[in-house]
Amino acid sequence: MERRAYYRNKVLPWVLIAPQLLLVLVFFYWPTSQALYWAFTLEQPWGGGNTWVGFDNFASIFTDTRYWATALRSAFYAVCATAISMTIALTLALFVDRALKGTRLFQSVFVWPYAIAAPAAGVAFRFMFSPQAGFIGAINQVWPGIWDPSIVGWQALAMVIVCHAWLGIGYNFVFFLAGLQMIPRSIVEAGAMDGARPLRRMLDLQLPLLAPTTFFLLIMNLISSFTDSFGLIDTLTEGGPVGATEVMVYKIYFDGFKGLDYSGAAAQSIVLMLLVISLTFIQFKWVERRIHYS
Repeated sequence: MERRAYYRNKVLPWVLIAPQLLLVLVFFYWPTSQALYWAFTLEQPWGGGNTWVGFDNFASIFTDTRYWATALRSAFYAVCATAISMTIALTLALFVDRALKGTRLFQSVFVWPYAIAAPAAGVAFRFMFSPQAGFIGAINQVWPGIWDPSIVGWQALAMVIVCHAWLGIGYNFVFFLAGLQMIPRSIVEAGAMDGARPLRRMLDLQLPLLAPTTFFLLIMNLISSFTDSFGLIDTLTEGGPVGATEVMVYKIYFDGFKGLDYSGAAAQSIVLMLLVISLTFIQFKWVERRIHYS
């Protein structure tokens, strides 16, 4: 039976939710309204008022080949980072769920990367993948120039993708492990009694029952790849070399704060927001139909 809270004082509920409403208004609705206004106007870089230009800002970005290259790069980045992160997290969760030796220690260690801020991880990976130091530096001394993400675009993009995937492993691991532990042991044991090996039990029993968890993580990882990669890229590559790691969210920052094209950056932010909303809608509309929650 559903229970509801009733307050005799009608003002008290509004007082309780006022801080959350204030945060939402100040940090979401107000910036969104300003971005919408700037996207349809021409904002002067040094002040001086706005000029209404309608859809000119959107037409400008949609006819820019560099913008489409950035969009394709962002999609590639999102797919690769999501696939790597979820695959490794699922593998770790499967081993921990089997209660192998030392899994209690690993269960806590695997979560630690999620607590690290993206800029801090970017600085750490920048030193780890430096072509002049450490293990990679030693390899470069044997084969000069084999690894240098400061001048080779695909290497820089691969470095950023690996770092982003590493950051998300802990988050995905927690949910995968929780999903695995919710599966009744009797089902897995019945499969083992029927002669199914661990790999077959995973493919035929565990993965189908993990479909709701996988669907949720797929949405969250894709959204994170499109929106939360700024701090990582800014500390690792700053969008370089020659724009090889420039994704949509970083291009918004670069055009707005370094190029002083506030209107163009605002239009790009609206496009990115609509893209994320559309992607989530498509996943719920078509992908969720294949998901069984019971």
